[in-house]
Amino acid sequence: MALTSLQTLNTFALAASADDYLAISELSQLKERLPLQQSFLVLGGGSNMLFCQPYQGLVLHNQLLGIEHWQDENHYYFKVAGGENWHEFVMYCAEREIGGLENLALIPGSVGAAPVQNIGAYGVELADICQQVMAIDLLTGEEVIFSHQACQFAYRESVFKAKRHYFIHHVVFKLPKAWTPILDYGELKAWAKDCDSEISPLSVANEVIAVRNNKLPDPAELPNVGSFFKNPVVSKPQAMALLSEYPQMPQYDVGDEVKLAAGWLIDQLGLKGYQIGGASVHQRQALVLVNTDNATSQDVVSLATYIIERVLATYGVELEPEVNVIANGGYSSLAQLVEEQHV
Repeated sequence: MALTSLQTLNTFALAASADDYLAISELSQLKERLPLQQSFLVLGGGSNMLFCQPYQGLVLHNQLLGIEHWQDENHYYFKVAGGENWHEFVMYCAEREIGGLENLALIPGSVGAAPVQNIGAYGVELADICQQVMAIDLLTGEEVIFSHQACQFAYRESVFKAKRHYFIHHVVFKLPKAWTPILDYGELKAWAKDCDSEISPLSVANEVIAVRNNKLPDPAELPNVGSFFKNPVVSKPQAMALLSEYPQMPQYDVGDEVKLAAGWLIDQLGLKGYQIGGASVHQRQALVLVNTDNATSQDVVSLATYIIERVLATYGVELEPEVNVIANGGYSSLAQLVEEQHV
């Protein structure tokens, strides 16, 4: 069986392949193969994947399209197919002056992948506006509808990340008609203060796009997966101890714990531009690792591991990758790869 190249299907543009590949534009194509007896991997926009080894199984590429919408007295509802481009859907709403998604503009990837990671930016998470997720259990072939509560959303987490055997074919969004912009993030707050025109969903979306374009490289021009690391969450005593030593360290209360800014931790170590092989830390945003010169997966793993070790040694804080590491026939971890390389 000929291998299928995945190099153009992952935004890191790393050389990757799969034993078997199926592009799904109709659900019937998927149902004909169910229940699956082989290893499988669901692929959306490929914007959060780090392929470290050839995938020995079936890659299911979600290319389902379609948007349905309706409304009641207080809300707009959208049922969106999983293969739709996330940013295009955000703009679809913003251009119609329907608010709630605009802070999530320009996040790469597909609608079906958004609940898996519970994507978030500038004070908004997908969990805030997701009403329902419609999926197929690839192990049984059964249709499963997840309520908001059943999705078990947490910071960059969900039931779909914990249990990887669901193919998300539609997501239902619930957006309020009584829209209130969320402008607590520093640059958005400054923009809103100086804005001399009426603030609308579209104007907020356009400002988010401008902020992101100023900070983040376009994967089409400089291959990357966006934020490579999660922002670490630590105890309040640890946060206070760090703040006493580093008074300028950004900190955000999240319940009984404190979230730190991973990009700031990396930046303070002077690692912007640091390079191993063809992979480097982006010059403007330390949270982003980029493929600058035909990087291999080994280059990326070595660079990420070096950053993790430096941050841990300096701050006593362990960074966790946000990216999905694919190796050993499925989902893996950087630590597992490094351990294998040292054997």
